[in-house]
Amino acid sequence: MYQTVLDAEAGGGSAALRDLHLSAYRFMLQARLLDEKLASLYRAGKIHGGVFLSRGQEALSVSIGVSLRKTDVFSPLIRDSAGRLAFGESILDSLQTCLGSALGPMRGRDGNVHRGRPRDGYLAMISHLGAMISVVNGALFARRFKGITDVVGATCIGDGGTATGSFHEALNQAAVEKLPLVLVVANNQYAYSTPNDREFACADLADRAVGYGVTPHSVDGTDLSACLAVLGRAVAQARAGGGPQLVVASLLRLCGHGEHDDAGYIDPKIKNSPLGRDCLKVAEDILISRQWADATELAQWRNEAVRAIETTVARVQREPAPDPFAEQWTAVSGTDLRETHEELGV
Repeated sequence: MYQTVLDAEAGGGSAALRDLHLSAYRFMLQARLLDEKLASLYRAGKIHGGVFLSRGQEALSVSIGVSLRKTDVFSPLIRDSAGRLAFGESILDSLQTCLGSALGPMRGRDGNVHRGRPRDGYLAMISHLGAMISVVNGALFARRFKGITDVVGATCIGDGGTATGSFHEALNQAAVEKLPLVLVVANNQYAYSTPNDREFACADLADRAVGYGVTPHSVDGTDLSACLAVLGRAVAQARAGGGPQLVVASLLRLCGHGEHDDAGYIDPKIKNSPLGRDCLKVAEDILISRQWADATELAQWRNEAVRAIETTVARVQREPAPDPFAEQWTAVSGTDLRETHEELGV
């Protein structure tokens, strides 16, 4: 189910807006607790590969997921746990991939960030350095050629990735073709350990949109209400024929680049600035101040999420890993191809 602030205000006012915030918050909470569990499993040697936490970016990420429809295209980034959950990924899918279960969506054969369900419009990430923008463009072109309308494609990138050729070429293509693309930039102040002032000279990354002929949006990435409003507006404008939208969110990654990184390079002044606010705590304060939830409900939701995660971890840890000697090493099985051809009518 999807919902935007604009839909909520048009379809029921404060009650719908409340429900939107509550739904978004619960996805944020699930994402945070799932991340904490993955970090614990990583430190225990249970996860092969990296673990990249989304702590501090959940408000931005979830706002993408809840603003999209299930018929849209979404290509999340490594820190988009909340957006993945909101778009329809289950906790089971995430844990099966990260723990290498042969029963998971990637059959235990791929890195834990390269997961998705392409036929459902949920694309598996190739790289977080701009590569997915052109892939989403391609998916939008395919829908255009088939006469499919009323669709939006969204993908994400970090501030560092905006300096890559992939970013430039794909955003320029989307602008020229007036594709319904929503490109979300999480400016978390550092490209790994390189600060903004060594990455770009413009005052705001949103300023770059003008040069491409793209509509810019800026938002405080620590504020759930602001993120829901701005992302909802950007998606609505793209869907209405407004062409590509560039959303730049200012926030701080509240952890290292990955669990292997202690983030000792982050300036304490930034940590103590408004950018260093914990978006989950900010969202809780919003719910309580507006009397949409109380401390008892927040604690109940947390306990429910913890139980769901722990139960799923126990289940997945009993599942088999892939057998390298018996595995059919094909990207797409014959059954998958037949099903895809049937869906396309070929």
